[in-house]
Order: sequence, then C-alpha cells, then structure tokens
Amino acid sequence: MPDQVDASRAVTTERLLAASPGAVFAAFERPDRLARWWGPEGFTNTFELFEFRPGGRWDFVMHGPNGIDYVNKSIFREVEPDARLVIEHVVEPWFLLTVTLTPRGDGTRVDWVQEFATPQVAAKMRPIGATANEQVLDRLEAVLAAGDA
Repeated sequence: MPDQVDASRAVTTERLLAASPGAVFAAFERPDRLARWWGPEGFTNTFELFEFRPGGRWDFVMHGPNGIDYVNKSIFREVEPDARLVIEHVVEPWFLLTVTLTPRGDGTRVDWVQEFATPQVAAKMRPIGATANEQVLDRLEAVLAAGDA
C-alpha cells in the first residue's frame, strides 16, 4: 500500500498475475476488454462513456446478478501506461482507487487500494470490498489466462 494512504480508510487487495504489466494494463485501456472482467462474480457492465485519459470520465452501469442496476461515475485521475491507474469514484460511496502494476519476474504484482472518505465508511465497505475485489481480480486473471485481454 502506498505510504500516503491512511490504512484506516483503505480496502486493499494484492495479487501476483502471470502476465506482463503491459498485458494487465491492456485489460484496462479498452472498454470492450474491461467490461468483460470489471465487477464481482455474476456482474455485467454497460459502459456509457469511457474516456481513458487523465481527467477523462467513465460512466457505466453494473448489472448485478440480483437484477439490480448500480450506476457508477468515475474520473481517471492518473493513467501511467503499464504502471499505475488512479480512478476517483465520484458517486456514493466516494473512493479513490489506485491500481499499481509492478513487474515480478514473468508476472505482475497488482496492488489494488480503495481509499474511502472516512474510516467509518471503509469499515462498512471492507467486508464487501475485500471479497468483491478478490472476485474482480479472479475475473481479470481468467481473461488474461485466456489470452483475450
């Protein structure tokens, strides 16, 4: 977790993926790829606006397996190819997601850090977020293993 993150406000997940940082980054940069793995198990996505650049907007709806639609609006704050993404989720619950990609041998260590507005919000989101983030990375890993990222 980056030093500047307040751990009491954060939900963190890390994973070693058997793919290069470039391949992992490529799974983020094209909306058709990203839509295949973004979200927990059973979710699908409809992307309405995807401006993959610093300051660009990302508006989408996550369709839950329970039939509920979840409106998401985000802004890409940082986009460093093959290295780092910072995405601000601007609807409730607000959070800043930092994804750091670090080469590790033939693979990539992914550090996934969601920083919420307060420790109280983070505590409420931690049980949900920890499981959901693992499922998201499982889905990313499957897309990468299939070679269609």
